[in-house]
Amino acid sequence: MAKQPDEWNSAIDTTRPSIARAYDVVLNGKDNFEVDREFVAEIVKVVPEIYDVATYNRQILGRGVRFMVDQGITQFIDLGSGLPTVENTHQVAQRAEPGSHVVYVDNDPMVLAHGRALLAENDRTAVVTSDLRDPKAILADPAVQRLIDFDRPVGVMLVGILHHLHDDEDPRGIVEAYMAAVPSGSYLFVTHFCDSSQDSRDAEKKFLALLGTGRFRTVEEITSFFDGFELVEPGVVPLPLWRPEQPVPSNLTVGQRLMYGGIARKP
Repeated sequence: MAKQPDEWNSAIDTTRPSIARAYDVVLNGKDNFEVDREFVAEIVKVVPEIYDVATYNRQILGRGVRFMVDQGITQFIDLGSGLPTVENTHQVAQRAEPGSHVVYVDNDPMVLAHGRALLAENDRTAVVTSDLRDPKAILADPAVQRLIDFDRPVGVMLVGILHHLHDDEDPRGIVEAYMAAVPSGSYLFVTHFCDSSQDSRDAEKKFLALLGTGRFRTVEEITSFFDGFELVEPGVVPLPLWRPEQPVPSNLTVGQRLMYGGIARKP
């Protein structure tokens, strides 16, 4: 793995798995440690398709960003973005609309270290190291203020991250805080682990035991994040069913039903 700046090496905890690094593992990335790979190996025991699930999540990110660009959205806040990999939000958005602005937010110091290198010559994109549970601080961050015009619609993205917030951390309130800061015509994009099978419940136990987070919510609970907003078709559905670009089998596997997602417009 590439050497990181000394100040970030001291902040990286290699004794326990990280959300961002574990996601990097299942996306077949190289920016992870043995502890992250061991965690994923345990998840594979209960959900053998977990690598495919990560791919479904990455694919819907691309479809969702392209959809929002088609609706005129050219600025995005990607909360809990994870480590840079292929088809990142800024690459998808700026391919569709070169003037798009993107701010990535993640609390893992490796995300900043890698993101800075990736974005060194891209002045329309920034990485903020902060905890998404503090909307006030993030919305006031200089990079966010520089790149996001809050008088124009914004794409607020919480892709594969809200399930890492416990109920007592008020994930619904956090979503509402971000959406309160953006104007009418903005979009909310959420994907989330779903309590959709016994395998999903077994996976939740593994996540909570080994990672400390991983709340698999029901479809109704996931849908409630969009309360007050206008869900776009087809609503909150298993990831492969959200505006697919290729045929999807009629009978979905456990992995294909492990995460649900949707996008809604702020009226």
